[in-house]
Amino acid sequence: MEILWVLIALVMLGFVLLPFLRRRRGAVGLVSPDHPDAADPANYGFVREEELDIRMPGPDQDLLDVLDVVQRSQDYRAAQQLLAGTETEGERRWQRVQAFAGAASLELAQRPGGVGEAPGGQWLRVWRAEAPKDAGGAAVQAEFLVQQAWRTATPGTDEFRIIMEEARSACGDAALLSPGDPVPYIVELSVARGLGYSRKDFEQLWLKILDRDPAHMGAHLAALHYWCEKWHGSRELAYSFAEAAAARAPQGSLLAAMPLFAVFEHLPEVTLVSSFWQSEVVTKAVHGALHAVHSARADDPMLAHARHLLVFFLVRGERWAEAMSQLIHIDGHVGALPWTLSEDPAAEFAVYRALAVAGYEANGGSPASLPH
Repeated sequence: MEILWVLIALVMLGFVLLPFLRRRRGAVGLVSPDHPDAADPANYGFVREEELDIRMPGPDQDLLDVLDVVQRSQDYRAAQQLLAGTETEGERRWQRVQAFAGAASLELAQRPGGVGEAPGGQWLRVWRAEAPKDAGGAAVQAEFLVQQAWRTATPGTDEFRIIMEEARSACGDAALLSPGDPVPYIVELSVARGLGYSRKDFEQLWLKILDRDPAHMGAHLAALHYWCEKWHGSRELAYSFAEAAAARAPQGSLLAAMPLFAVFEHLPEVTLVSSFWQSEVVTKAVHGALHAVHSARADDPMLAHARHLLVFFLVRGERWAEAMSQLIHIDGHVGALPWTLSEDPAAEFAVYRALAVAGYEANGGSPASLPH
């Protein structure tokens, strides 16, 4: 009987792996880099795995420079100046607040402090102490607390609730310091998910964001989590929210890619049928995201997020050339879904990139034939 169960398990595993190991015109798989048949991503100018930046989805050189200064000097003032000069409208301020909060949270995890040793992220505590009326510092502190709750505590526990309640208070302080800024309310969307706001309270919070920036893609992605089946909604509610956002998306807005994010949030744990990735719901969402990407401004800070998710779906759907077309725009940075869900985002991204290269070349593609 045990042998029978083992055989059944092997057959099911084969169904799961088959789409990645086979193509209609021959085998596509991962082999060692020194294998004579290995497709080399370096031939396309792609960055080595160990050099991939896991901190952000795409380039923001000003942010990278400031992060380097702050973490090297432990002086917050460069971060304060950058946020003060970042407009409240649009996506960039939200991404920079997340990056500063994430840097402080990661520093604290790496150096929790102890006898005779200051904890990591001390620059954020000094920032809040020396400039309590600074709106940027207040927003970073609120996001830092949210990230700490998810990083260090388990949802539903007293510890988690206490940190989230502190984060909610910090969001209120940040909102008072910058009344027209949607960022404090976007931070609170994570609090709402973690603390389980009622739908009425959540929708009141959402209206505050819409009043300030109705087309904010980052806010929509944060709100989508609340409506997902695994939190406080359902697949139907999440799809409805995403499709409504896409329907009212202004010209050039990446909101048209929202349905693809909703599909991703409700992927089955195991996909036994390879045709799932060519199904109507996936194909429609992918086409919407491709249209959004092609229509968006080249400098839209959320463009990289959509491209990263497209790579995931395009590789799974064996649409190799289209996957490669996205990779040439985002390679080098992997701080986005779906890679950030992995314990090793760079390695996860590198696997999909290698599959895209292998599939592209198995179907006659080459570095010379890839448009840039």
